[in-house]
Amino acid sequence: MPRELVGTVALVTGASRGIGRGIAVGLAEAGATVFVTARSLESGASSDAVGGALAETCQEVEAAGGRCIPVAVDHADDAQVEALFARIERESNGRLDVLVNNVYGGVRALRQSIGKSFWESDPGAWDACNNAGLRSHYIASVQAARLMVPRRSGLICTISSWGGLLPLFGVAYGVGKAACDRLAAEMAAELKPSGVTSLSLWPGVVGTEHIRELAEESRDANSSDPLLRSLASQTNWETPLLTGRVIAALAADPNVLRRTGRVGIVAELAARYGVVDAEGRRPVSLRSLRAVLPFALPSLATRTGWIPDLRAPWWLLLLAARMSPRF
Repeated sequence: MPRELVGTVALVTGASRGIGRGIAVGLAEAGATVFVTARSLESGASSDAVGGALAETCQEVEAAGGRCIPVAVDHADDAQVEALFARIERESNGRLDVLVNNVYGGVRALRQSIGKSFWESDPGAWDACNNAGLRSHYIASVQAARLMVPRRSGLICTISSWGGLLPLFGVAYGVGKAACDRLAAEMAAELKPSGVTSLSLWPGVVGTEHIRELAEESRDANSSDPLLRSLASQTNWETPLLTGRVIAALAADPNVLRRTGRVGIVAELAARYGVVDAEGRRPVSLRSLRAVLPFALPSLATRTGWIPDLRAPWWLLLLAARMSPRF
């Protein structure tokens, strides 16, 4: 990978595993100094069986050629977040070039509510999805903007999901992700005059630790749920590193401001910037028939080569988004 981000300072929230770790490594490949956060520095502190540790993330970041600074932060605690940004300002001489809003606390709650209606689920799923998530993204963005605006440059990437447009993991998840897209767009309107870019990113189906575990469970249970059956087929999966390499490419793009306020599909940006995932592949876009048809009909998962890589236009997706408000 080109070392285009040497001297760049980045912060990736929620980076002990999964997409967050992949993002940190992708930025490191390009030479960035990367601050990474999670609730604990060491393994064994996670509330689920999947685990993950910042110490392991730092090993991968440094092996990729970057500098890693791990910080234990509970992003539901505003005082800890404020202290984090004060440390970044102090240690990087007021510089922060990239913020990646990735932290997310809702995975466990979502797994417990799969197959249930919102009224059958624990109402606590709302806070689990949107406190260490949407709210944390807003708080981190406030702090980041205070460093970026005076320097008239910076990139804020908010990790969102196509679940904000179409039903995926239920009400709490969908509303939160739709709000992430709106958050990025609203911030973009205010930040653009200062030269700071704000955008949201939609990864595809990413083979994180949780998704792999869920896919195995679905395969063992021979689930009839279309979403779970699709996961079990592992069709068109992305590695976490793909999102990281796309963000690194965005950060290195001198014309990135033209993308401010927009939603970017990771696979489409990967094609635009010529990057591939950890396995050397470039998955097709979420909008492609090659991705959509096997999701709807898992029996097609072994025949994707026969399906044309044609993308549905955005207007058609918006028309099909039955969850969007009607006026």
